[in-house]
Amino acid sequence: MRSRIVVLGAGLIGLYVGGALHASGAEVALIGRERMRRYTEAPLELTDLDGGRIEIPAGALDYSLDPTALADAGLVLLAVKSADTPAAADLIATYAPQRPVVLSLQNGVGNVDVLQTRLPDYEIVPGMVPFNVVSPEDGRLHRATEGGLMAGRTSALDPWLPSFAAAGLPVTLRADFAPVQWGKMLLNLNNAVNALAGVPLRAELSQRAYRRVLAALIEEALAALRAAGIRPARVTKVPPGALPTLLRVPDALFTRLAGAMLRIDPEARSSMAEDLDAGRRTEVEFLNGAVVRLAERAGVDAPVNRAVVALVHAAEEHGAPALTGEQLLAEVTR
Repeated sequence: MRSRIVVLGAGLIGLYVGGALHASGAEVALIGRERMRRYTEAPLELTDLDGGRIEIPAGALDYSLDPTALADAGLVLLAVKSADTPAAADLIATYAPQRPVVLSLQNGVGNVDVLQTRLPDYEIVPGMVPFNVVSPEDGRLHRATEGGLMAGRTSALDPWLPSFAAAGLPVTLRADFAPVQWGKMLLNLNNAVNALAGVPLRAELSQRAYRRVLAALIEEALAALRAAGIRPARVTKVPPGALPTLLRVPDALFTRLAGAMLRIDPEARSSMAEDLDAGRRTEVEFLNGAVVRLAERAGVDAPVNRAVVALVHAAEEHGAPALTGEQLLAEVTR
């Protein structure tokens, strides 16, 4: 059995996970874009909310732009953006004919279906990375929010679970992974709110007007899920159905009731905000857009999510607007 782990799509999340695995002694290769290479050519420091710190010497990580690194993979950690899933699947099919296990560590709910269609003879495992990774300074990647890795229950991952645990990234296996993905999707609807707000996550979630927008997005998603017969799993201390009510309470009460939700690095922002700032495509169609499409199939409407999708696409074309909470609330509730 091949033990090598290959991270395909080594952005901030992929580099953090791959770097931690490498530091724990696992055999890891990373495939990414040229713009991320600088993180591996100099000393790299991995830090987290709990004070953890891992130092990786310059040049220690096996980082490449070349997909031929897939040839020896036993496990592929797929961390590309959802829009790039078809192309990534084609790379795996071409350069990894040995059929490694493929663990999708991507946002959204449709990636596994795409992978299973394009890689019918491969073991495809759904996964989830609930935490956010930021780069507050050159040479450092910081896990800025809480949460542990999850994956669909399968024995295919057994050979690598000790490596994840040794890296401080233990993987919880869930038999009900589709509901888990939808449970995380509810939280990921905030990615677009944060991108449009133009402020760090903690500052955004501390303001009731922004939370009212998020509450409306989640409420629409819950209605669509009910109409579709899908029950999202609880992935935080707060049950999914209680999230809109909690988000709408006044700021002082929210701080008391939801302190864990605000345990975020002060400078952390959503990946969608980072993408907008960098002029890259966002994943809004695979998050809020997925809610809109689910609602349409289920015969209900999701006007707030549809409005947010339109605002993010406008920001992709013309730049992020940095809307106040009141402005954003007015935009999506017209």
